[in-house]
Amino acid sequence: MAEKIQLQEVVPDSCLGKRLDQTIAQMFPDFSRSRLKDWILAGNVSVNGEVTTKAREKMYGGEVINLDAEIEAEVHFEPQDIELNIVYEDDDILVINKPAGLVVHPGAGNPDGTVLNALLHHNPDQENLPRAGIVHRLDKDTTGLMVVAKTIAAQTNLVDALQHREITREYEAIANGIMTAGGVVDEPIGRHPSKRTHMAITMSGRPSVTHYRVAEKYRLHTRLRLRLETGRTHQIRVHMAHIAHPLVGDPVYGGRPRPPKNASEELRELLRNFRRQALHATMLSLYHPITGELMTWHAPVPDDMQEIADALHLDAQQNMVEEY
Repeated sequence: MAEKIQLQEVVPDSCLGKRLDQTIAQMFPDFSRSRLKDWILAGNVSVNGEVTTKAREKMYGGEVINLDAEIEAEVHFEPQDIELNIVYEDDDILVINKPAGLVVHPGAGNPDGTVLNALLHHNPDQENLPRAGIVHRLDKDTTGLMVVAKTIAAQTNLVDALQHREITREYEAIANGIMTAGGVVDEPIGRHPSKRTHMAITMSGRPSVTHYRVAEKYRLHTRLRLRLETGRTHQIRVHMAHIAHPLVGDPVYGGRPRPPKNASEELRELLRNFRRQALHATMLSLYHPITGELMTWHAPVPDDMQEIADALHLDAQQNMVEEY
């Protein structure tokens, strides 16, 4: 069953000189490049009120892009009885607290056993929505809050809210190194030039902004509270590694465990065995896509990450006493 979608955006100045297909891929990141190009060729895209089928048309910034298309149900995925920790649900949206190890969407190496498969089992009508209503993603081993749409209207409005930075997402993380103050990382992120599964800071990447503040300082680590202004793949992980404070346990950007000097064997063991990035989406705040009501949810840090934080706190306290 086809569903109508109507979106309007102004081309940012940063797209000066880019082709139309490249530009709308940046402006509407929740749709695949191939689907967007098909819509251009089918006459579903207009620039300043004029329909165009020229995917290579150059943009200058300031143009008004209208996308008016129908979305067909995507590739069929099997419903699977996978438990979802549902924090909130109504007729239009649901919010889940995703555990570590659960992939959000099927892909290479993960054909099923994902949040998407679980959503289809929980509510079969999700099959009529692009990506089964998934609006944004968390990495496989990042835990925490995600919002999912249950109707095409809710999904369209949530995607629009994300693009206009009207959804607030806060994370907790444990980073390597001692950070004395908070700050902002404003560096573009794109695909790594040689490592296909990695992301990297690259001038050809998309604008990416992460705000962070210090929540607690340990001897050789820092607990952080972070807020996303944009939502790029691996954004927090890449940004923290870029400023030489990679997340504890990050298998891609983190390097080896770094225990503090004279750390207990228990703490060393915990750091050695923590094999995922210490990152948790702890707060989600948005205006309900249908009612307009401001809604906020919180999810406590999971046990494995809290255990690391407690051990680092104890280590800092014990060594403070010994040094005193």
